[in-house]
Amino acid sequence: MEKSLIALITSIIAAISITGCESGNQTASTAPTQSAAPMQSMAATTEPSQVKQAPASSDLASILAAQPEAVIARYPSRNPQQTLEFFGIQPGMTVVEALPGGGWYSKLLIPYLGNEGELVGANYPTGMYKLFGYDDERLAKLANWPTDWPATAQTWVEGKAAPVSGFVMGDLADSKKGTADAVLLIRALHNLARFEEQHGFMSRALQDTFDVLKPGGIVGIVQHAAPSDADDAWASGSKGYLKKTFVIEQMQAAGFEYVAASDINANPRDLPGANDVVWRLPPTLAGSKDDEARAAAMRAIGESNRMTLKFVKPAI
Repeated sequence: MEKSLIALITSIIAAISITGCESGNQTASTAPTQSAAPMQSMAATTEPSQVKQAPASSDLASILAAQPEAVIARYPSRNPQQTLEFFGIQPGMTVVEALPGGGWYSKLLIPYLGNEGELVGANYPTGMYKLFGYDDERLAKLANWPTDWPATAQTWVEGKAAPVSGFVMGDLADSKKGTADAVLLIRALHNLARFEEQHGFMSRALQDTFDVLKPGGIVGIVQHAAPSDADDAWASGSKGYLKKTFVIEQMQAAGFEYVAASDINANPRDLPGANDVVWRLPPTLAGSKDDEARAAAMRAIGESNRMTLKFVKPAI
C-alpha cells in the first residue's frame, strides 16, 4: 500500500512538473525602468521561453514523494521540482544554497545531488544578525555555523548523499572560489538589500556568489516580488519584497548575465498594500495571532508572489 501511494505521488509530481515548465517560463528581456507610482495590482506576466528545460527526473520526483506530509503540503506554493529544473540543477553538481536554515530545500538537494555532488550552505554574516536583535548567546552560536550546520545537515539523509560544507557571506575561502556549478538565492535577497546602503551586505554576498561559481555557473533566484509600480522605498527589502527590475539591475551590476524568468512561483492573489509586509502571509501569519478571520483571509491568499529568475556567470 505504501509503495503504491509513493508511486502515485511520484507520477503526480512528474506530471505537474512537465505542465508547469511548459507553461511557466518567460524569455529574458531588458529590465524596465523602476517606477515610484502608487501600488497597483500585479499579476504574473507570461512570455514564451527560449531556454530549454532539463527533463523531469524520476530520482527527484521520488525524493519529493518521500518527504513528510507537511513538506509535500507546501509543494503547490514552492514548486520545488519545477524550480530546480528551471534552474538546471542536476545530480553531481556542486550547489551553494543561501540561508539553508532548517533544510527545507537542503533535504531535497542532499540526496538529489548525490555523493558525486556537494551542497554548500551560505549564511548571513554575524553583523547582520546583530541588526536583527540577536543576543550575545545566539551570536556566539552563529560563530560556529560553518561547521555546526554541515554536521547537522549530514544527519538528514542516509544513503546516496552529497557531502555538505558551509561558509559565511563575505568570508569565502580562496579554496572555494571557482568550484560551484550553481548558487541558489531562495528568498534570501531582501535582507541583504535592506541593509546594503549602510553595511554593504548585498554587494559582498553577490561578490562571493560571482567568485564561488565556475565560468558559466548558474544563479537561481526566488524572491518575494513587489508590484512593479510600488514605491521604491517600500520595496527596499524591509517589507520582504523587492522589485524584479531592482534584482536584475543588481545582478547585472555584479557581472551576471540575465537568462530568463519564470512565473512558476507567481501568486497573483498577493497584492500587498503600503502597510503590508510579506510575513502577514502563510506560513508566518504575522498579525493574525488573535484574529482568526484575518488568518483565514491570509491563508486564502496563500504564500507570497515570487519572481523566479535565472542568471549565469559569463564563460571565459
